[in-house]
Amino acid sequence: MASFLTDLVNSIFTPGPTSSLLAATNASFAGLQLILGVLLFMTRSVHFVILSFLCAGLWWAINWFVTELKAANAQEEELQKLKRTSDRQGSPIHSSDDTETEGQPILASRASVREEVEDKLRQEPGELHKRRSLGETSAETSTEDEWEKVSAEGAKER
Repeated sequence: MASFLTDLVNSIFTPGPTSSLLAATNASFAGLQLILGVLLFMTRSVHFVILSFLCAGLWWAINWFVTELKAANAQEEELQKLKRTSDRQGSPIHSSDDTETEGQPILASRASVREEVEDKLRQEPGELHKRRSLGETSAETSTEDEWEKVSAEGAKER
């Protein structure tokens, strides 16, 4: 029992699911299901049925995730093993993984992106609009424009 608790505390600091952590999780969920079953029997409340289903779903999801994680780790280890053996033999391994690229990098520099945008702006003639400041709303802009029109009309009449 003492070694299990020591392993459980140490499993907190190791990445991935460990056997002691998985055993503690399964024991906790089994205890919770037992308590919910006893409460359901004693109170005959539908709430404990719903809580039991939620608990069972979460319990299943955690175990499914751990199984998938172990399968992914096993696949990754197998790929690493194949890669090491192919490196020793000198033949490259061809994987179906599309994440690796060959040749030039995909990401462009900021300067090239800026040049592309400037070229597009030069090619597309259009009307330039004044950007609003942070505190300025569309109502303030239209009100200013209206006052400028009124002042311009008043100046023309004089």
